[in-house]
Amino acid sequence: MHVSVLVWWLTVIGIGGLLLFDYFFHVRKAHIPTLRESAVWSAAYVGAAILFGIGVWLFGGSDMGAEYFAGYVTEKALSVDNLFVFLIIMASFRVPRADQQKVLLFGVTFALVARTGFIFLGAALINSFAWVFYLFGLILLLTAGNLLKPETEKGHSGENIMVRLARRFLRTSEHYDGDKLMTMVDGKRVLTPMLLVMVAIAGTDLLFALDSIPAIFGLTQNVYIVFTATAFSLLGLRQLYFLIDGLLDRLIYLAYGLAAILAFIGVKLVLHALHENNVPFINEGEPVPVVEISTGLSLTVIIGVLVITVIASLVSRKGRAQNLSSAARRYATRLLDPECDPEECADTYRRLLAEEKHLRTLPEKYQKKFREDEKLMDLLHRAHEAWDADYTRT
Repeated sequence: MHVSVLVWWLTVIGIGGLLLFDYFFHVRKAHIPTLRESAVWSAAYVGAAILFGIGVWLFGGSDMGAEYFAGYVTEKALSVDNLFVFLIIMASFRVPRADQQKVLLFGVTFALVARTGFIFLGAALINSFAWVFYLFGLILLLTAGNLLKPETEKGHSGENIMVRLARRFLRTSEHYDGDKLMTMVDGKRVLTPMLLVMVAIAGTDLLFALDSIPAIFGLTQNVYIVFTATAFSLLGLRQLYFLIDGLLDRLIYLAYGLAAILAFIGVKLVLHALHENNVPFINEGEPVPVVEISTGLSLTVIIGVLVITVIASLVSRKGRAQNLSSAARRYATRLLDPECDPEECADTYRRLLAEEKHLRTLPEKYQKKFREDEKLMDLLHRAHEAWDADYTRT
């Protein structure tokens, strides 16, 4: 289906309007979004993506509609995985909870701009060089393998090369000034750590794009579908972060599910490359008669793997134990932040007590594991001491 210039412009204006709406009505005043606010707006953005997909299905046909939904679901799943890294980055920079919305929205905006550039670059390469499908397939297979390796927070710290360069050449303060990018220190205007956080998010987004763009090109080569599926998967990511913040650590099998999906799409790309082959040293430059994977089958596999992955994670005792432990660690770290707002700290302390209560209801083998974690025990002890010393109210 050919997409007219008018439809392209209307789509870009609509997506740009949604972003501007977020900037002017949601993050203009720093605040911690409630669960209800996050749920309502997450549902609104997902609903908008589904309605758009139905429109594509009606006006573009079932194949085009299936390609959109396969791309959207895949990119959304990868975006949820990205939230883990955003969480680590903001924790390492100790971003105040109320200011995290602005950081996330900047990340979404930068990701949308960067990935749009990658999309058109990828499309140009595919149109010019058929062997690019082999390259994209290899990238996805390697990424799938990397997802199966154990990850640490250190591997996703905020100190990437862009941050190190920013620290070296830019004068920054040690403390935040709300969500401002600049502040005054000793009569001089300097940059705040908020800029470094945004630089870290931007650098991470560029790395994510190297995985996500080949993944969606493995499902469709229609640039309009690639762009809209990517854009709608990013819109609402900020609200989704606050909605599933407490469940992120519970999804312990998500990496395995994403690895399976990326490996599946990687194989699909290689098969397509063989079918369109013109590389001289493969079958003398002639197409190879191989079976190609249909879009309908791709959509079924992607949704099926994600459903199994999420259900397995949610019913897993290990997942629940890890979720409680990570939440307690996160709340304790927040309490030890000297810039923690008193009202926010009071809410954090209540949450910490609730997590510790739930920890004591876990099977003995998990409780023993936590008691043997000296760093966690010391962190919780210091958090309680800090609360007793600074935040107890009579």
